[in-house]
Amino acid sequence: MSGLQHFAFCRRQWALIHIEHQWAENYRTVDGALMHERAHDRELTESRGDRIVQRGVSVYSAALGVSGQCDVLEYHQGNIGIPLAGKDGLWQPYPVEYKRGKPREDTGDTLQLCGQAMCLEAMLCCDIPEGALYYGEIRRRQRVAFTPELRLQVQELLEQMHELYQRGYTPKVRPSKSCNACSLKELCLPKLMKNRSVSAYLKSAMEDAP
Repeated sequence: MSGLQHFAFCRRQWALIHIEHQWAENYRTVDGALMHERAHDRELTESRGDRIVQRGVSVYSAALGVSGQCDVLEYHQGNIGIPLAGKDGLWQPYPVEYKRGKPREDTGDTLQLCGQAMCLEAMLCCDIPEGALYYGEIRRRQRVAFTPELRLQVQELLEQMHELYQRGYTPKVRPSKSCNACSLKELCLPKLMKNRSVSAYLKSAMEDAP
């Protein structure tokens, strides 16, 4: 499921991670991993009155061809939702995804969260109209409505992901200001690719070799 966020952010980054199995750490990835490690403590289930909190919940959808984990899955007691064993009434599932930074429109965070909700809907046979993104930098939640447009975008991107994965194709680099913050910058070499093709670079390197 995290691949959906990678794909929306940068298709080349997604391919380097999920097709070529390359990875590199930087401060942002380490800090984010520590945040998710705390959020994914499966041994910790909390009851807070009309709210139940589970962590590190595995999700999947055969129809979408995707699986992953919810950082936090809350159940809110109310008039709609699903029954829970040993609990009275109905409980509405409410996924929450943790991110280390602050809200941005170009990260694909909402797509990842919506994908989790769509998996949960298939697993639990219910409707999930919204969830939330928690950003560590501002220490606040941002509500996300799972609109028909957002759901359609999730489906379309997953179809494109599956097509590229089956082809084993790594897209060419498209340098942007986001490259400087990417942990794969030294593997992707965006500045090099911007100036010349890989074949031209290899040809030049071979000609210069003693």
